Amino acid sequence: MDQQKLEVLLISKNITVDGRRTSIRLERASWEALDDICSAEGVTLHDLCTMIDQRKNGGSRTSAVRSFIVSYYREATSKWSATLPAGLADSVLVEAAPFD
Repeated sequence: MDQQKLEVLLISKNITVDGRRTSIRLERASWEALDDICSAEGVTLHDLCTMIDQRKNGGSRTSAVRSFIVSYYREATSKWSATLPAGLADSVLVEAAPFD
């Protein structure tokens, strides 16, 4: 994939981290995941990004946010997988879109 196409797939948004304005570039699916996490946890995007930034171990803020999203959903899956009805995992695998 060339650089121009990659840039179209990334969406840049301004956020406030620890009281400072900054921006990060993520895929649409990542922004949607962050919105879902914020709704589920009752926090703002800015508060969530501040928490992620405070917990990161080096690396870029964008990388830390992506890692957090994966960790969040892995934790949720492990907690709730025992209560899922049989066959639900198959339907999620079929409906999940890796790239938009």
